[in-house]
Amino acid sequence: MSEAAAFRTSDGTLLHVDSAGEGAPVVFQHGLCGDAGQTNEAFPPDAGFRRITVEARGHGRSEAGNPDRFSIATFANDLASYIEKNISAPVVLGGISMGAAISLHLAVKRPDLVRALVIARPAWLTQPAPRNMAPNAEVGHLLRQMSPEEGREAFLAGSTGRRLATDAPDNLASLVGFFSRMPHAVTAALLTAISADGPGVTDADVSLISVPTLVIGHQRDLVHPLAYAEDLAAQIPGARLAIITPKAESRSQYQADFRKAMGDFLKDLKDND
Repeated sequence: MSEAAAFRTSDGTLLHVDSAGEGAPVVFQHGLCGDAGQTNEAFPPDAGFRRITVEARGHGRSEAGNPDRFSIATFANDLASYIEKNISAPVVLGGISMGAAISLHLAVKRPDLVRALVIARPAWLTQPAPRNMAPNAEVGHLLRQMSPEEGREAFLAGSTGRRLATDAPDNLASLVGFFSRMPHAVTAALLTAISADGPGVTDADVSLISVPTLVIGHQRDLVHPLAYAEDLAAQIPGARLAIITPKAESRSQYQADFRKAMGDFLKDLKDND
């Protein structure tokens, strides 16, 4: 059973903190417009570690605060502050998609906080506004320009929607769901701001990461290209790459594969302590 807590940022924004399990902490972050349910689904419950997810501004049950501050760096700074005030660092740090970018940022900028790293389904390498994030930005712009219902229909009828329906149906399902995500203004701001952002690190920075690292990716995902996972695993010295079943093929097998890859990685960490 998960436990809930709250954390107030330096500018007064109240963030929701979800945790479950027993053992050493693993700070595991969700993706863009996701929440702790996403990380709970993927985290191995019997790993002997405690999952902690700090829902980012405008996500889950966290307050949005000032939307002008939405950025990967802001979310990373909030997370660093939480770790400093509530956990004995360094910790195992990881995340899915946007959460992976936040974790990569902290592994470079705050290596004192990071004991090991999990980069799952990365949507960024090091450059901002990668082309694979364009569908998210498109949804954000449509939400700003028309009603959610009209925007949804326009997206499904457009070239991006038609391409995803064939090549990446799981991506399409997530993107279509954003049109009903409330509040609409916050969703639009998140999608446009974060899609144009990046981890704020360089290739040289990534090549200097020295902690044990697991990178997880899969095929049939245009927003989170498998090539990105392969590239990051190649750049980070000694990184382990796990290629798992795509959600588009089997959500239950995706979950099982994800949990096994992460569980094996955490077990090896514990065995090597």
